[in-house]
Amino acid sequence: MVFIVVGTQWGDEGKGKIIDLLTDRADMIVRYQGGNNAGHTVVVDGEEIILHLIPSGILHSEKHCVIGSGVVINPEALQSEIEFLEKKGISVDGRFYISQNAHIITPYHIQLDVIKEEFLGKESIGTTKRGVGLAYTDKMARIGIRVVDLLEDKDELREKLSHSLFEKNCLLKNAYGQEEGFDPGRIEKDLLAYTDLIDKYVADTSVIINQAIDAGKTVLFEGAQGTLLDIDYGTYPYVTSSNPIAGGACVGAGVGPTKIDSVLGVTKAYTTRVGNGPFPTEMCQYHSEEVRIKGREYGATTGRPRRCGWLDIVAVRYAVRLNGLKALIITKLDVLNDLDKILVCTGYQYKGELITEFPQSQKILKECKPVYEELPGWQEEISHLKAYAQLPSKAKAYLERIKELLQIEIAIVSVGTERNQSIILDERLLP
Repeated sequence: MVFIVVGTQWGDEGKGKIIDLLTDRADMIVRYQGGNNAGHTVVVDGEEIILHLIPSGILHSEKHCVIGSGVVINPEALQSEIEFLEKKGISVDGRFYISQNAHIITPYHIQLDVIKEEFLGKESIGTTKRGVGLAYTDKMARIGIRVVDLLEDKDELREKLSHSLFEKNCLLKNAYGQEEGFDPGRIEKDLLAYTDLIDKYVADTSVIINQAIDAGKTVLFEGAQGTLLDIDYGTYPYVTSSNPIAGGACVGAGVGPTKIDSVLGVTKAYTTRVGNGPFPTEMCQYHSEEVRIKGREYGATTGRPRRCGWLDIVAVRYAVRLNGLKALIITKLDVLNDLDKILVCTGYQYKGELITEFPQSQKILKECKPVYEELPGWQEEISHLKAYAQLPSKAKAYLERIKELLQIEIAIVSVGTERNQSIILDERLLP
């Protein structure tokens, strides 16, 4: 069985917990895109563990984890993450692999990201300032530094750095007014300090993944961020720099599409987004703050407060179609426990017309007004419940309405942050 787990909203849907939960059913977990600008949070025995690069499946000692070529890697962040795990008694040796074709986030990517965001001010995209987007920019411009470059010819690495930094030093001087540029020698020294670390885990990961599939192993592909942050299909330009959608898994991991058996989508019981960009179902300040506090809606990477909104069926329906989802996994249902009424956006009003498909034009999306359906809240604690039948009737009605509106089954409902606070509705939809 080969399956993909994707986010159906603007990221932060709780994929970390779900991937950790589904890891019990998998032999190998593969991260296929993004960088350390995303955090997957897992709560184990009351302890919160946040991972930014290594798949959260690594917390299970017998599982193998892979970082595919579609990921951009900050070596310093990777080293910190490995050391963090080792302090908790979790060794990655012998079961963790890094693609030799993955690109490196360098110190100049990070510094330029910070400079650019500060220079743009209110017009900025709202990046995490981790250099991720600029590393992808260099990748597409064919001037990026790959993992394999740190392990092979040093003269060639120096030449590649000089070539890449010439353009960036011109940008620093002419666009940002900075006289002092980046020193290729210093950057080379900084990067080569991680040679031993990378050499220990580097591999032809496409071969490893395909061998596992051919051997009948269960492989789980995990994406970072969410569908609406996809570089091609998200709310551009307020998006990430890669393809979190299911189609990105084949490219980022190096497997053919015929190898994929199923795609599961993770949907929060409400909606959040971080940074700038249109957000039709954004709540009023009162409800937003209530949900933010209850749901602990702060960025795992930056700590930024997330904007909170009601569940947007139009957006999730778009994600269902784009990803070819087999089933949904609903998270954070318990966050809505205290609300007396819950709104669900079933469509948008735009210039007097009803829109039921997610618009590609950001100008139109900004002007769309949500059309809401009101459902009664259950106002009961549900985090201790273990079966669907135990849920309050109004909570079940909410879930059934989501299924009806989206025409898709729900496989799991999460009612808390712990691994065991998950209710499986239909085993047949899971690997």
